[in-house]
Amino acid sequence: MRKKMMSIALATVSAAGLISQAAPVLAQSAPATQPTRYSVETTLVGKLLDDPAAAAVLKQHIPTVYANEQFQSAGRNLTLKDIQQYEPEALSDENLAKIQATLDKLPVKN
Repeated sequence: MRKKMMSIALATVSAAGLISQAAPVLAQSAPATQPTRYSVETTLVGKLLDDPAAAAVLKQHIPTVYANEQFQSAGRNLTLKDIQQYEPEALSDENLAKIQATLDKLPVKN
């Protein structure tokens, strides 16, 4: 019994050692990539509103949505594609494509 417990303890220690050795390798192999462009599908509205150039694009293309207090507050945690269901005309696929084309010209601010 004692021998079995000892082998279990050693196996646990060995596994823990392997995990701790592998952790830095895993951390290094998954580089953090920053987006190079804003996206109507993946970028949160809050990030767009915080960048004056991106906010100007929104104000230009969707002025009534931009002026809506809910867009400015609750909308910050959504993407434009998410908000499309609430504003289907202003955020039609055609308008989202136009917004995307304009956003593609802007550098992303971190």
